[in-house]
Amino acid sequence: MSEQGSVLVTGAGGVIGSAAAAEYEKAGRRVRGLSRRAPREAGWEHLAVDLRNADAARDGLAGAGDTTHLVFGAYAERPTAAELSEVNVGMLRHTLDGLAAAGAPLEHVTLYQGGKAYGAHMGFFNTPARESDPRIVQPNFYYDQEDLLREVAAERGFRLTVLRPEGVIGYAVGNPMNLLMVIAVYAAISRELGQPLRFPGSLAAYDALYQVTDAELLARATVWAGAEPAADGEVYNVTNGDQVRWRHLFPAFARAFGMAHAEPQPVPLAEAMAGRRDVWERLAARHDLVPTPFPDLVGWEFGEFIFASGFDNVSSTIKLRQAGFADCLDTEDRFAELFEQLADRKVVPPLR
Repeated sequence: MSEQGSVLVTGAGGVIGSAAAAEYEKAGRRVRGLSRRAPREAGWEHLAVDLRNADAARDGLAGAGDTTHLVFGAYAERPTAAELSEVNVGMLRHTLDGLAAAGAPLEHVTLYQGGKAYGAHMGFFNTPARESDPRIVQPNFYYDQEDLLREVAAERGFRLTVLRPEGVIGYAVGNPMNLLMVIAVYAAISRELGQPLRFPGSLAAYDALYQVTDAELLARATVWAGAEPAADGEVYNVTNGDQVRWRHLFPAFARAFGMAHAEPQPVPLAEAMAGRRDVWERLAARHDLVPTPFPDLVGWEFGEFIFASGFDNVSSTIKLRQAGFADCLDTEDRFAELFEQLADRKVVPPLR
């Protein structure tokens, strides 16, 4: 890894980007982070840049001419595959071109993908998923971004690594696409209503194998990839390394929140939780929680999708381990630690 230069993290307000920025900062690197809103807690320089616009990206990145490492964690949701590709490929292109216009001596780019690369969003897929598995025929912005990145890397001479996490959990306020927050807020509201904690999805999903990627582990893999020449051009699955079943985890979640556990009951979370805003606001006032607008707190539709996926979701991490990154975590233990962190930081009410 170059001793000089800085790291640029796009999507630095998200659970993945914020963890990557913090890990690079811990490694002693100068970090700039792009996000829609300024972070509440961060030691890195914040840049408010609209990457959807080429001119705005070029102007906003003019002062980032010392960037050697780009961590691309920006994402914009759109309703169709074509629109997803247009906006997300555009943001990557505008970032790369903006850095080139600034004269940045770019050495490495980390790009994040996920289970959609294997068709996890379409239904069941081949498991354990391996990086060598063929692409699916369905249009996918992950493929389009990767193709663009490889093309530009070949032209401009920088290295790249693609990382594929699944079910990312970690600390990030105001980032609703975070499974940790789905569970924590659902549990806190259920407890406040005097109800036991129930798995809100299907029985098939309750028993299916699932996997999780801790954001801090993914951040460590990101720093490793940026410094490891052998990771150039490679794609790696990155998970905690174990597989879990919600059947085993939900009783543990109930114990963590000091509440009773009961058998699963399918619940349309987005619909059910929309009417519980007053409950959350009552909890927030009572415990002086970090002020976060209720719509920004949790992505209930995201939780609904995960908890309705009644098929095994497992990726092989052998390739990553054989390449030299062997970090792993116990997912049940890590959930408990992160719930404690959320409570300590007053993101959620006290656990007991």
